[in-house]
Amino acid sequence: MSGSQKPNFARLAPILFSFFVMGYVDIVGVAVGYAKRDFTLSNTLANLLPSMVFLWFGLCSVPVGVLMRRIGRKKTVVFSAFVTVAGLMLPLIHYNFTMLLLAFAILGIGNTILQVSLNPLLAGVVAPQQMASALTLGQFVKAISSAVGPILVAYASTHFSSWITVFYVYAATTLVSALWLMQVAVDEPPVEKTAERSRLSFGLLRDRTLLMFFFVIALSVGFEIGLMGIVPKYLQEQVGLSLEEGGYANTLYYFARISGTFLGVFLLSRVPVIKFFVTTMALGTASLLVFIIVSDRAMLYGSLFVTGLACANIFPIALSQAIRHKPQFTDEISALMIVGVAGGALLPPIIGVVADLADQRTSLLIPLSALLYILGSALYAQYGSSRKLNIKQNHP
Repeated sequence: MSGSQKPNFARLAPILFSFFVMGYVDIVGVAVGYAKRDFTLSNTLANLLPSMVFLWFGLCSVPVGVLMRRIGRKKTVVFSAFVTVAGLMLPLIHYNFTMLLLAFAILGIGNTILQVSLNPLLAGVVAPQQMASALTLGQFVKAISSAVGPILVAYASTHFSSWITVFYVYAATTLVSALWLMQVAVDEPPVEKTAERSRLSFGLLRDRTLLMFFFVIALSVGFEIGLMGIVPKYLQEQVGLSLEEGGYANTLYYFARISGTFLGVFLLSRVPVIKFFVTTMALGTASLLVFIIVSDRAMLYGSLFVTGLACANIFPIALSQAIRHKPQFTDEISALMIVGVAGGALLPPIIGVVADLADQRTSLLIPLSALLYILGSALYAQYGSSRKLNIKQNHP
């Protein structure tokens, strides 16, 4: 479909459902607490789980971009589904920490393939000026999946033999998403057999605009995955909640993200993107600081909700602005920006070490630092050198 045409819902719906599947990987945040309890792990060791997921975004994104240009975007999305199902089945066969690490590693590979290919697939069925709004809609669907995950895990933990029984649901719906997309015709750019364009990906980081948004994505993912690993344990430490009750706070955060992305779908097509970015990041940074300082339960929940609400649109803003900066390299930029998702592998181990050396509250300074950097980037894009950076200040 031409990007200038109105997207057909029959073609858009299976793509959006694939965004729902994309959210399954966020279960790794709440899985940290359950693995720590089930296998009597230290914070440092338990926080290896997110690293096993997000490491692959750094290693596989550019090769997946090459694969996508050879076989097409839709086939790459379908392939990701079968890799994801393979990972989900492993803990169901045998549940120990080694098998769980391997499962999340394969889930990370599957999610890498999905994110590299799904964003360009969506960008191909919407008008360029609606890209930020469309990507935000995809993140809205993903946030719904992320919010439901901790609820399903807590339910499985209390009503079935183990929390991992939720993987049966995830595997079945992932297969449904692949079969649905296979039945839909989606217009794509012609596949390429040459490798010349694949060498451009990392070379694009010489562009300061793309480098800035790369680090924004890396730190935003590290911030969120790290925060979701801390929150249940932090609430245990501060207000004496059980692990299951603390996990519901993750759901609160993701429901806030749902609200934020829902608002973003409309606002990002009506207000200047960078001004929106600056405002929301200032709010998100301030609310996370409140979360660190206060000890009152209501204030903790309220500030966590505001943090999720304000930080909901970092990824679609950064990705859409990067693509709009050099639209002729949409596939390369998508793969390159998804490399930045490997930030989810870098911050959690640091957070785990700090938590073991000090406490959960002190470890929250790591995600706070990530937000401060993103806020600084937003301010620089708005007030520093936006003409030099070629940032799109107009409506998306």
